[in-house]
Amino acid sequence: MNANEKILKWSRPVEILLVDDNPANVTLTQEAFQDAKLCNNLSVVNDGVEALDFLRKQGRYTSAPTPDFILLDLNMPRKDGREVLAEIKADDKLKFIPVVIMTVSKDDKDILESYRLHANCFITKPVKFTEFVEIVRTFENFWFSIVTLPSKK
Repeated sequence: MNANEKILKWSRPVEILLVDDNPANVTLTQEAFQDAKLCNNLSVVNDGVEALDFLRKQGRYTSAPTPDFILLDLNMPRKDGREVLAEIKADDKLKFIPVVIMTVSKDDKDILESYRLHANCFITKPVKFTEFVEIVRTFENFWFSIVTLPSKK
């Protein structure tokens, strides 16, 4: 089964939550997912406090969809990605959602801490758009063709 056949098995668009405070990174991610042709709904929040409100359906996010994946930056205002990751993985209702760290950091300390906090993977964002699109395609192929995800039921 190829990636497109696997994606077609989904009865709905893939729900992705992007948590990133940098508008340029948000735009780059949106364009890369559009270019990769992944049928998705990409929701965006700008910091860790908003991310947790979104995930817990609090405040203005009462009707927010439960994401299939979370793309999480580490360095953000109010509540950084490490704190958000720790809270997600400590919450019985959220801990099953795969969290992919996507950050500019290449620091071993950040990588080790992310995995200690149970990140599902750590990706260093490339600077070039074409490289970023390739990462999104690889992400799409891995998560939708190879990995079996838990049901939201």
